[in-house]
Order: sequence, then C-alpha cells, then structure tokens
Amino acid sequence: MATGRKGREAAIQILYQVEGAGGVLPADADDGVAKFFDNFEHDEEAREDARALVVGVCTKSAELDAIIEKHATRWKIARMAKVDRNVLRIATFEFLHRPDTPTRVVLNEAIELGKKFGSENSQSFINGVLDPVARELRPA
Repeated sequence: MATGRKGREAAIQILYQVEGAGGVLPADADDGVAKFFDNFEHDEEAREDARALVVGVCTKSAELDAIIEKHATRWKIARMAKVDRNVLRIATFEFLHRPDTPTRVVLNEAIELGKKFGSENSQSFINGVLDPVARELRPA
C-alpha cells in the first residue's frame, strides 16, 4: 500500500495523541485511530494509510526506537520532542516495512512533516538522524 502525505499527516497526529509519558506508545492504538477519525474528515485511502502506519509503528516501536537511538547521537527517545520522535518512527518504519516507497520520498516526507508539525529545528534534527538510518537500512 502506497502511503500519501495525507495518511502520514494523520498518522503523526494520531501518534501524538496516543503517545504516553516518556514517549511510550500503546500496543493497541485502534481506539486512538477511531477517536481521531470520529473528529477529523479524511478520505478512505488516507484513513487506511494512517491506520496502517500507526498500527505498524506502535507494534514495532521497540525495534524502531532502538534504531533511532543508535543514530541519534546523545539523544534518548524520551528526551526528543514528541513530534520529532514520531516523525522518526514513521520514517524508520517505512524504511523497514515499506520497500516500495523510495528512500528519497521517505526522507522528504519526514522533513515536510517536521516543518508542518514540529519546531523550527525539527527539519534539521530529523534529517540529521534519518540520513544515517537510511544508509544503514537501505544501503544503495
């Protein structure tokens, strides 16, 4: 399933909503997904894309967080800005589990999410972490 920008934008909002203290994601985010879409209109494709990303990120969060921390020099997941860590999780999930999505697209979309939902420093932080993640997970 190809993931579009609207699906990624909804996914980052849902992850922001369902994330607990210290950056911990729930094992089952179905309730959070349902509540989000009860309040915000999205077409069916964006809804399915967002749900697949949220479920994937939540179920694989320990694996994703380990990869991110490995490449985020002197940063622990819990210390990262909430938006930044969830953008990194989505992109890392896509690198691992969405091989049909080109690396450049994953990187560009993550940076755009950081610009839209994060702070003024988000895009450079996200790019700085994802570049070595991409080189490890998708060597080309």
